[in-house]
Amino acid sequence: MSITKHELSSSDAQAMQAMRAMFAAAPKLRFASESRAAFDEIMARVPAPEDVSFAQGTVGGVPGWWCRPAHAARGSVILYLHGGGYVLGSAAAYRNFVGHIAERANATAFIADYALAPERPFPAAPDDVLALYRGLLASGHERIALCGDSAGAGLALSFVAGTVKRERLVCVVAMSPWIDLSVSGESMVSRADQDPLLSRATLTEAAAHYLGGHEVEELGLATLESDLSQIPPVRIDVGDAEVLLDDSLRFARKAEQAGRSCDVHVWEGMIHVFPSSFAMLQAAAAALDELGSFLAGMLAR
Repeated sequence: MSITKHELSSSDAQAMQAMRAMFAAAPKLRFASESRAAFDEIMARVPAPEDVSFAQGTVGGVPGWWCRPAHAARGSVILYLHGGGYVLGSAAAYRNFVGHIAERANATAFIADYALAPERPFPAAPDDVLALYRGLLASGHERIALCGDSAGAGLALSFVAGTVKRERLVCVVAMSPWIDLSVSGESMVSRADQDPLLSRATLTEAAAHYLGGHEVEELGLATLESDLSQIPPVRIDVGDAEVLLDDSLRFARKAEQAGRSCDVHVWEGMIHVFPSSFAMLQAAAAALDELGSFLAGMLAR
């Protein structure tokens, strides 16, 4: 499999030390509905892009926000699935972050407010993704890219797994994807002391909300056991210091065995969904530029 390792710069090492101290002093966010406002406030702090307009909209009956760069290419669209453990997150809070991705990709993006647990557990979220995809097809979009972070990235990868080839879906970009809902990856242990944001316990709590009391195997949600022979090209960006590292590596190995393209970029010292900190970290800015270029290239084909 194609793995690119990015070294930690001295300036980023200092910045990460400060960020870790900040996380240590702040209250821990739980994957519960009462944490939604606090999570949205954090994501909304991302600096706004300069030449991107925003508007509320609906695709396939699912609400969300459009991000439209001033010079976006016609015919292409990015469908963005936000993170938050299937419990937290909103399209409104993600506008600025996704706006920067859309700007770099030179493409319009739609951020979906897909169903959140525990009010709407599985299969509501994947049902929304299917409705969104069909809505984009019906709207005449010629090239579709699927992009997401954390749980949203896992949702994106689960959508393309299986024996059905998704028409006009040209690629997937996944940042720190949460793929294994059984939280059994090796890095759950090996990175437990390095990850200031996630743990096996917090992810287990989120999974329980999403699964609605069922087991992963019972619901057929073991993406790492799925047929990956029909997936489009995938790019994954993940931090070396996060408990979800092993999810990305195992997915890439599975994709390689299926003969599919899956490029994994592992960033030393970085934590969960680090590209959202592009204003503070050199690695985050570099990752954002690279994944934007990847999206632009795939959507231009």
